[in-house]
Amino acid sequence: MSDFTIPIKPHHFVDIIADYGAGEIAVQPHPYGHAVHTVTARLLEEPDVVLEIEPGADAICAPCIHNLEGICDDTLDSSLGPEIPHLKRDLNQLLDERWCERLGLKRGDTLTAREMCQRIASRGYDIAGIYREMRPDIGEEKAHNLKLGVKKYLALG
Repeated sequence: MSDFTIPIKPHHFVDIIADYGAGEIAVQPHPYGHAVHTVTARLLEEPDVVLEIEPGADAICAPCIHNLEGICDDTLDSSLGPEIPHLKRDLNQLLDERWCERLGLKRGDTLTAREMCQRIASRGYDIAGIYREMRPDIGEEKAHNLKLGVKKYLALG
């Protein structure tokens, strides 16, 4: 196990694992400058890396151009769903609160990435309520890919 801890929003971890399940691994820097690609690489290199639950600005947000002193100023487009908040930070807060509740986590809790996947697997993949502001097809696809991603991740050495 590494001495390095990754501060991470629960929904960011879920997004990475769902993308991994879909075979869509972020390897290139994003135009926004966030660190999804570096955090993804670290998670895949070391399944027992320690995560620290951080519903605020996390390791992914830190270098992002939309991170203004810990506050995300990015906006969302209503094509994601009719009830989608205009500000990404508002949706992120809802998602992270719901994931924390589902997984029995709170800010500052630490667990390994493998343990986080085990927790997700043990709490079920019916995540429609977590993503209820989004179109149903988005939540269904995420649930499917999350299940695949967790299975693949737990099989890593």
